[in-house]
Amino acid sequence: MADYTFFTNPMSRGQIARWALHEAGADYETEFVEWQDKQPAFLEANPIGKVPTIVHHHGDHSHVVTEAAAICHYLAEMHPDAGLLPQTHEKADYFRYFFFAAGPIEQAVTANAMGWQVPEERTGMAGFGTYDRAMDTFEQMFADRDFVCGDRFTMADVYVGSQVDWGLSFGSIPTRPAFEAYAARLRERPAYKKAKAIDMKLIEESQNG
Repeated sequence: MADYTFFTNPMSRGQIARWALHEAGADYETEFVEWQDKQPAFLEANPIGKVPTIVHHHGDHSHVVTEAAAICHYLAEMHPDAGLLPQTHEKADYFRYFFFAAGPIEQAVTANAMGWQVPEERTGMAGFGTYDRAMDTFEQMFADRDFVCGDRFTMADVYVGSQVDWGLSFGSIPTRPAFEAYAARLRERPAYKKAKAIDMKLIEESQNG
């Protein structure tokens, strides 16, 4: 048995987790999740039926981890030799932008896609304020650095970078030079290319029956 069972559908945030698995060098096996016919083992692991989900087979017991951001950091913790964890002086930026991407940016993108407009007098109630404010703040992060923690790639870049990569591809975040340059750097990583190739092949196979 592989160290991890990876429940995913390639047309989902599962692409984030697969990239993280490859960056960590994790030994895993993929369980493809159909949208309309979710297997009992998957629902037992994650009753909400949401991908990605990983099950870490650790000794004589297993650990279930859900939510793409949590999966990313968990893998970095479980595979410290991969060098994806922040050093002490990098932790502030690492956790700040990891959770900024998982919280305000995710909320802003979803609200914008749904056409939900936050009244100006209620922006303080929304975790992201407004879509434009969230994107402007996001862009400022890249003003003086190549990666989340400066000049060194960490696991935060898998999650933050996936938001940018996905957002540019589908138009959910604005096309700006800072975002495009960041995404271009990430797309050159061998683990990104390998993980993406696997998911693209799975998508092609599923579309062709």
